[in-house]
Amino acid sequence: MTRGGREKLRDEPERKCIVSGAVSPKAGLIRFVVSPDGQIVPDILARLPGRGIYVSAERAAIEKAARKGLFARAARAQVKADPALADMVEALVARRVVDLLALARKAGGAVTGYEKVKDWLVSGRAAVLIQAEDGSERGKTKLRAPEGENRLISCLNAGEIGLAFGRERAIHAALAAGGLATRVVEEAARLAGLRESEDSSGQRDGGNSAGKDTKDA
Repeated sequence: MTRGGREKLRDEPERKCIVSGAVSPKAGLIRFVVSPDGQIVPDILARLPGRGIYVSAERAAIEKAARKGLFARAARAQVKADPALADMVEALVARRVVDLLALARKAGGAVTGYEKVKDWLVSGRAAVLIQAEDGSERGKTKLRAPEGENRLISCLNAGEIGLAFGRERAIHAALAAGGLATRVVEEAARLAGLRESEDSSGQRDGGNSAGKDTKDA
């Protein structure tokens, strides 16, 4: 189990978060690099050259790193972190999830629409259920995710799901098992952390991701 309750989805190298000091699989972290002009740049795909600086995929952690000068400490240099860095990262990861979901759809590994999703769930073809966070609760409770961990994604809104399927909005979608589904689940877990907030009591709220469905059909 990774930081924030995320399930470790596959074996991979681990890195240390500069905020918490916790060592976690890279799938649960955001990589940053320093640009030639000294700007902190999020590297969502982990492909940019340079020494990586890792922060847990949590909004509060990224905001703290930018506010407290932790990026400069990690880089051992004077660097600039945009005050809106967490918003920037959230937008990039959200786009990544949508793009991966669109790829799964084009490959025949994802469907949308209540009846199609229901058919996939009943037949056992669906490995992951996706429900829009802004969809009606009554409608969402009519579908139940497959048993097991990392089977439900609920951090996307209807517009984002719709975008992946070439529609204005979509409430329900399903993913078949496979490499693309695993990547969608991993990125959705990061997005969920970036969309979490804390209420006045310090409890985290919002941004549910792939996990065990607890609602009855």
